Amino acid sequence: MSDHSAPDDVVRPPALRQGDTVMLVSPSGPTRPERVARGVELLTGWGLRPVPAPNVYARHGYLAGTDALRAADLNTAFADPAVRGVICTRGGYGAQRVVDAIDMAAVRRDPKVVAGFSDITALQLALWRGARLAGVHGPGAAWRDERTPLASAESLHAALTTTEPVTVRAAESEETFAVRVAGRAVGRLLGGNLCLVVASLGTPDMPDLTGAVLLLEDVQEPPYKVDRMLTQLRRAGALDGLAGVAVGQFTDCADGWEVSVADVLTERLGELGVPVLGGLPIGHGPGQLSVPVGTRAVLDADAGTLSVAPAVR
Repeated sequence: MSDHSAPDDVVRPPALRQGDTVMLVSPSGPTRPERVARGVELLTGWGLRPVPAPNVYARHGYLAGTDALRAADLNTAFADPAVRGVICTRGGYGAQRVVDAIDMAAVRRDPKVVAGFSDITALQLALWRGARLAGVHGPGAAWRDERTPLASAESLHAALTTTEPVTVRAAESEETFAVRVAGRAVGRLLGGNLCLVVASLGTPDMPDLTGAVLLLEDVQEPPYKVDRMLTQLRRAGALDGLAGVAVGQFTDCADGWEVSVADVLTERLGELGVPVLGGLPIGHGPGQLSVPVGTRAVLDADAGTLSVAPAVR
């Protein structure tokens, strides 16, 4: 039986409400208070109460503190009944090193919305495997207005606090806009960062993508590496039975060759025989929008839209 045989086997955490406490955690790379100050300001402006996790600003080389500290912060957030949401500060690297230490029983007992992207894909895949928890693929609390302007803030706010479906339209300004295979696909939206999806191959966290719509985005990966990752997913059989592919932003992915990342995506995904929609402003680029992951999506490549059921209830 595949992941997608039951339409309602997803756990939707409660939507965030005015006055709710949200814990800011750093499961991956290190950040600084001045980077997070703008995110705190935004969350506070929405009527939420952002509280930094004990080790949110810890540093251990390229990690936000040791594995033990990062795991402890996640488990503190999941176990504390006063905490109603978990907002990751940023991605970077390191979530995969701690996901096996998450207290999944605590997650299942008191489901909370978890927001983040990039390396946080590893955390969201783990929470999907261990608790069937829907999440929000969106910007972290280390907020930069120049990359994530008002539209980005409104999108994250809506994904966290309302039970309306989220619709994202393909934008002609996006480099991946030309990546398209006609058709309509319906299935659970899973995935996120391409590197992290590939890095989950062979682990318990690689989701069964049968009947799913796969979300893919990445940053600073030259076209040949994107080709290599997509080829590995195909050879591993991970894309067999896929319903469709939602292609987000592939930011700063050019190199010296004349083959573009859009060319690679068109070729490698176009051969799957399923609808593909590129140009979605989801990922590391300017104007990043938020989408639920783990819930039912309708990808309409002809209309240029991806509509996703809410992650919260």
